Amino acid sequence: MKIVHTADWHIGQTFYEYDRKLEHLQFLSWLQTVIKQEDVDLLLIAGDLFDSPNPAAEAQKVYYRFLREVTAANKNLQIIIIAGNHDSAARLEAPSPLLEEMNISIRGVIKRTETGEIDWNNLIIPLTKGGYCLAVPYLRQGDYPTAETYAEGVQKMYTTLFEALPDQQQPIIAMGHLQATGSEISENDRSERTIIGGIEAISPEAFNPAIAYTALGHLHRAQRVSGREHIRYSGAPLPMSFAERNNKQGITIVEITEKGTDIEQRIFDTPVKLLSIPRTPQPLESVLEAIEQLPEGAIDQTSPYLEIKVLITEPEPSLRHQIEHALQNKAVRLARITSTAAQQMENESVITYEALQTINPLEMATAIFKRKYSGNEMPEEMSKLLLHVIQGLEK
Repeated sequence: MKIVHTADWHIGQTFYEYDRKLEHLQFLSWLQTVIKQEDVDLLLIAGDLFDSPNPAAEAQKVYYRFLREVTAANKNLQIIIIAGNHDSAARLEAPSPLLEEMNISIRGVIKRTETGEIDWNNLIIPLTKGGYCLAVPYLRQGDYPTAETYAEGVQKMYTTLFEALPDQQQPIIAMGHLQATGSEISENDRSERTIIGGIEAISPEAFNPAIAYTALGHLHRAQRVSGREHIRYSGAPLPMSFAERNNKQGITIVEITEKGTDIEQRIFDTPVKLLSIPRTPQPLESVLEAIEQLPEGAIDQTSPYLEIKVLITEPEPSLRHQIEHALQNKAVRLARITSTAAQQMENESVITYEALQTINPLEMATAIFKRKYSGNEMPEEMSKLLLHVIQGLEK
């Protein structure tokens, strides 16, 4: 059985107000080619298909056109999709009756039986080539079995699902949209900020060792989890922020045979590059010199996105005007200008609005508590209560 694992498409995202439709179309065209050339049996999409729970009509058209084209070109292809924290679970599942005719299964909402129990069977999807997929979408408060913490509830979810399998000897695949312990987040990246706080990270022990492969979404950097080869994030196909500009974007190809599981990371050459100049904040004069070295030409939809970092030594009201003037005739698209005061460079970077978004509420509260109460740690019971409130707000 040959599998393609992908996630975090974020269709409909605008990059600092620039439309990314062309980039998504090129990725999906490339993905179709890989699926055809590799004769793929199963396509796993592990959440965050859209950038917003209420995607624009054009974004939905891109998504559904891909599903129609890829299934038409690959008659035996099975597709399993789970919702991510950016997706509307109900909206994603709505067309299921139609898509199931195309061998496409979508899981977003955790359904329950008449007695109020989780419908475990709904989350176990038989695979066309034999075996089963534990298709668990992003779990919100109340979606998982009763437990003291979010992490414990999610782990209990996977454990119970595995025990409910009708045959544990066949190939088992697991899917999830979560943050696993031992995984790496791009530095200062609010686009993949931890969902609730470090306390909600899921241990890889949640996935039974008998599971042949675990396909995860949420983190945008392709990686193994805690050194486990068969538990992986595929990464996002496009960089979602400048913090991700050095990530290797692409998909994961998995082949399960009687001899074992082979895994390959396939790189997608993103059509639009991200540039940051200078590499560290520099005075305006140095910035203008760096801009002078940029290539000249007309701007189009493939022109790189540009981030400029300026070190401020004194007030400069015309800063943006000078930069925009210097960029005339340069074949780049200005995305943002960040400015840092010289005296703050000696200690720490300026906390911009974007940097503020990377701070999760639980960490902020525990830091304030520790500072206010002479270095004492916040009591565990108080942390749990606060986490409960945060989960309720993010639901």
